[in-house]
Amino acid sequence: MSGIQGVGSVSGSVPGTVLITGASSGVGLFATKALADRGWHVVMACRDTEKARRAQAALAIPDQAVTHLRVDLGDLDSVRELVKAFHATGRPLDTLVINAAVYMPRLKEPKRSPQGYELSMATNHLGHFLLIHLLLGDLQRSSHPSRRLVVLGTVTANSKELGGKIPIPAPADLGDLAGFAAGFQAPVSMANGKPFKPGKAYKDSKLCNMITTRELHRRLHDSTGIIFTSLYPGCVADTPLFRDTPKAFQTIFPWFQKTITGGYVSQALAGLRVADVVSEPAFAVSGVHWSWGNRQKKDGEHFRQELSEKASNPETASRLWDYSLRLVGL
Repeated sequence: MSGIQGVGSVSGSVPGTVLITGASSGVGLFATKALADRGWHVVMACRDTEKARRAQAALAIPDQAVTHLRVDLGDLDSVRELVKAFHATGRPLDTLVINAAVYMPRLKEPKRSPQGYELSMATNHLGHFLLIHLLLGDLQRSSHPSRRLVVLGTVTANSKELGGKIPIPAPADLGDLAGFAAGFQAPVSMANGKPFKPGKAYKDSKLCNMITTRELHRRLHDSTGIIFTSLYPGCVADTPLFRDTPKAFQTIFPWFQKTITGGYVSQALAGLRVADVVSEPAFAVSGVHWSWGNRQKKDGEHFRQELSEKASNPETASRLWDYSLRLVGL
């Protein structure tokens, strides 16, 4: 990480306790490193805690800076167990970072969660939706001067940006939420109730994340003071998120982003940007989607990115909220 500077390197943010999902690799791991370096205690909530411990050691993150807890976001029962385990630590919660995601673009048929939901929607949206609701009380009780809920978004779920307009396999679009209305059980596998498209299933689930962030802000910011925000840290073209893509893609995509678009962002820099949104006073604004742009260099300035109508439609957001509450059993 030498030579990479974040906003937090020059300001006086107040350390706290943050829980990050999917912190054993990629952006979540490097956000853990950046926050630990700033004095934060990071709860690394991961599916494989031994992998997370090895990753922590590889980045020389001190043992006293982290707590390891297991969770499978695709299993709602596991999410509930995570919350029990976190409460057993006795730690306060000052910030929650929604980072974990699965992307399975080569599936021919949908995989299902233990509750029967299509797995990318179950993991990326429904598991996190439940986790957020179960930990909202902890965030409200925090005495930290800037309590936050931070969600990792994606350019591919925002049609206001070029990356969100690419129709491969199809743009993110929840349609009329027919899949949610039908209960999302087999044979339903898509938010719009249409035939399964694995790449679109990922985009749709991330669109749900971004819609949920805006709806949390609308419903709860004024009454709780919690800062609800999302971000796109740039094109992290070599993140382990792409582990299930063809090997040729894993080689060509980073090269393309580095040499053709100039949009490539390293995992370390993306982690620093997440840490800034978690900890820095400059990002203490609720209801904002932060971006550094898809073609910003490493010294690019952050800005407030406009979201598409699909991500900011209040009627869609309200219906998605109600359906999601039902699907997670709240």
